[in-house]
Amino acid sequence: MADSSYRGEDPATSTRMLMDTDPNLTTTKLLTTCDDYWLFQLTKFYSIRLAEAIEEMLEGLSLTLADEANFTGQEYDKVIELVEKGNRADSSKLLLNLVMEKGSQAQRVMWQSLVKLRHGVPKLDEILKEMEHLDVQQKHKKILRVQTEALRVNTVLVKEKIFPLADRYTELTVISTAQDQKLEYEHELLARGRDHEKWREKHFQKELQKIQIDQLFRSGFCKRHGSLWKIKRFFRHSKSGSSVAVGGVPGIGKTTMVQKIVFDWAIGKIYPQFQFVFSFKFRYLNTIQCRINLRNLILDQYPYFGNVLGKLWKNPEGLLFIFDGLDEFKDSIDFSDNRRNRDPRSMCTDPECWCEVSDIVCSLIQHKLLPGCSVLVTSRPATLHLLEKAEISVSAEILGFLADERKEYFNKFFEDQTVAAAVYKHVNENDILYTMSYNPSFCWILCLSLGPFFTYGDWKQQQVPKTITQLYSYYIYNILKHHSREIENPHDVLLKLGELAFTGVSEKKIVFRNGDLIQYNLQPSQFLSGFMMEVLERDDSVQSVVYTFPHLTIQEFMAALAQFLIPDPMDIQKLLNEVQRKRDGRFELFLHFITGLTSPQAAQPLEEFLGPFPHQTTCRVIDWLTEVTKREIWDAWYEPGEGSIVSCLHYLFESQSKAVAQATVGSVQTFAFSDLKLTQIDCAILSHVIGFCDTLKQLDLFACFIQCEGLQRLVSVLHKCQDLRLTLNNLQDSGVKLLCAALRNPDCKIQELKLGINDLTASCAEDLAAALVANQSLTLLDLGHNGLGDVGVKLLSVALKNPDCKIQSLRLDKNGLTDSCTEELSSALITNESLIDLSLGNNNLQDSGVKLLSVALSNPDCGIKKLNLEMNGITDSCIEDLSSALSTNQSLTLLTLNSNSLTDRSVPTLQCLVQACRNLELIQLKNNLFSPIGRGQLETLQGSRLCVTV
Repeated sequence: MADSSYRGEDPATSTRMLMDTDPNLTTTKLLTTCDDYWLFQLTKFYSIRLAEAIEEMLEGLSLTLADEANFTGQEYDKVIELVEKGNRADSSKLLLNLVMEKGSQAQRVMWQSLVKLRHGVPKLDEILKEMEHLDVQQKHKKILRVQTEALRVNTVLVKEKIFPLADRYTELTVISTAQDQKLEYEHELLARGRDHEKWREKHFQKELQKIQIDQLFRSGFCKRHGSLWKIKRFFRHSKSGSSVAVGGVPGIGKTTMVQKIVFDWAIGKIYPQFQFVFSFKFRYLNTIQCRINLRNLILDQYPYFGNVLGKLWKNPEGLLFIFDGLDEFKDSIDFSDNRRNRDPRSMCTDPECWCEVSDIVCSLIQHKLLPGCSVLVTSRPATLHLLEKAEISVSAEILGFLADERKEYFNKFFEDQTVAAAVYKHVNENDILYTMSYNPSFCWILCLSLGPFFTYGDWKQQQVPKTITQLYSYYIYNILKHHSREIENPHDVLLKLGELAFTGVSEKKIVFRNGDLIQYNLQPSQFLSGFMMEVLERDDSVQSVVYTFPHLTIQEFMAALAQFLIPDPMDIQKLLNEVQRKRDGRFELFLHFITGLTSPQAAQPLEEFLGPFPHQTTCRVIDWLTEVTKREIWDAWYEPGEGSIVSCLHYLFESQSKAVAQATVGSVQTFAFSDLKLTQIDCAILSHVIGFCDTLKQLDLFACFIQCEGLQRLVSVLHKCQDLRLTLNNLQDSGVKLLCAALRNPDCKIQELKLGINDLTASCAEDLAAALVANQSLTLLDLGHNGLGDVGVKLLSVALKNPDCKIQSLRLDKNGLTDSCTEELSSALITNESLIDLSLGNNNLQDSGVKLLSVALSNPDCGIKKLNLEMNGITDSCIEDLSSALSTNQSLTLLTLNSNSLTDRSVPTLQCLVQACRNLELIQLKNNLFSPIGRGQLETLQGSRLCVTV
């Protein structure tokens, strides 16, 4: 980029001068009067046609540039090498790219040479005869329509295909959401995979508002007291304008959505309130190295506006500015920065004011510049927190595809609907692949990788990728297969690409320049080949050519693949330990891929072209995986809530190694995941891993919120553990009905089952009762803090009466119980021979319910040892019945009557009760209505055999 900070005259005026005078004289005058900045803009604006014009003068032009010290010897050689091979078009493009990167001096030398050779280059006449006089808005819409009407899809199956955007675009789900969501310690793609099903459910329950792209500037959403409230705001007549932030993980479709918005506006379909839409990529803004004003920022990309902009400033309400890809912006944007608010140089209030690009963007968003205009900013979720203190009217996130939209995507991708149906079926049957397919770019990779398996008849069904690593392995394999003749040494090329990719992952860098390529001995001219364009996309829409991997996950896969192409990476275990310690998630998928590449199913397709992977590398990665998995399982027991164990189980699954799984989890006795939010993918992975466990005693899933969908993935292996903790998972009745299948399994080993706080009702009680009768191992069942009600407990009482029921401990605290269920429950206590611990706390049994239970307690066949009746509205009226019953009871050792309404009137009866119940060891009477005297009398009952708490 030119380093001049001075901006000269309008380029449209300069261009008209060229049209009205002698061409040679005009060009010379232009070079003399045009400053570096506008020289650069003219070069950029006509670069495509210039590339065609200079094809026949490459030798002389490149030699002049080398003689003037603008090209290095190495760069000159690369240009001439392509010429000698007959690739003049490629050589011309490379020369222009280098000139654009070198800056103003190289550009000026090139133009001076072109002036001298003008008579031999007739196409330069056409370049100078531009800027026809058209209505600027119509011209703007026409140009934007042409730029955005096509959607290009690269595919190794049918090469590049160009579709009309309107036909190819699959509607994305955009939801209103709070702006202060921060992603820490996790890869964005995985994190949003975790959130996706939760958001989908909330959307269906109308808790989240779905926004169409034509509604972004019609209503706002804000966060109040932790809830999302919709606020109607119609900006058509607003003088304040609006700023909209739309987030989304890489590949979710942010840029395509922007393209659709611009296209729909250009054809008059949406936003008629905006007279002009100006769209910028932050990737482009990165190339501006000096101070600039809004006028010249617009003319950078839309030079045909000329002097019209002054009129636009007078009606800012008619302007929409779009800034795409905040996460790619190299400058800092911080709306809480006090310097920006105090320093006049950082406050941009005039479109003609010279300042930093970041100041222009901030001032537009905050309506300090052109108040009344509207702004749309897109970004990855991890960067959206930068906008927390900005004046954002609408905060939204692209959710991606729901089920029907995924199917629609596959149908549009494949012309053969039989193939589309087969691919969708395979994805739909694979939990891991299906859950990740909410992301359009991931769907694209799925189609490219899976398509050949269902297109060609010679593929074996068992080879179809089942893990993410296998999927990406076949993605690269298909590229290599279709472009194998283009590459002399694919091993070395992919190693260099992988090293470039790893540096990018390490530095959170996704955009690369020619200099980056040369640093890794990758020739820019290589990227004109079909193979390289499939792996690393070339973007010449900005001032200097940049390169990006088609998707961040492809960059991460290439970074992992490079580790297997290094002949002897001695320090790979050290590297893996270092990257695992990074707590921002940047290496999470890298570790998925590097462990997955130890699998023969993932390695073999690539080895066909790259040669065998070093055996030592595979062994070292497996050793690291074994060690770290054992350590994380151990640490999870002592430090619950740490998410590293979940990641390790994913790595284990990617490896697809039964031997490694057996070595790491085969003898595990406890899996502790309490307080970790587990997704359906996590549950599917956990189910796979538990399949290798032979000694599992306890599975702790407390507060993991797996819901019915997660339990569905686990139910086939739950029978293997003895202590199953599922409290606080929102399983609901449907989840418990699934769980009953595990309880009925003849091989079921579950002895303790905790189902508290799961929103259960009487609807699941009949299935649960049947399972209790069939099961021969379960002894403890915790159903506390649900909503079974009297109906549910009556159904359970039927099971308790059955002699095959082995339950010893039953917890029914806070289930909305009344005296209506106590008669059936009392009958069950008399006939049941195993139940010894019954907790009925925090219900509403009242005196009438306790009197009915007393009937059972007085029966010599009742074996209850522990009875909890706290918080049941009990008064003095029922204590005599309870005392009478317990006087004949020979089994009760613990009685809890805390938090009831007992008074001093009960003290004599309680004294008699204690004396009569000879086996009673503990009676709890806290939080009742005893006076100090009454408490003192009860405390005197303390003895060597009895503990009384008052």
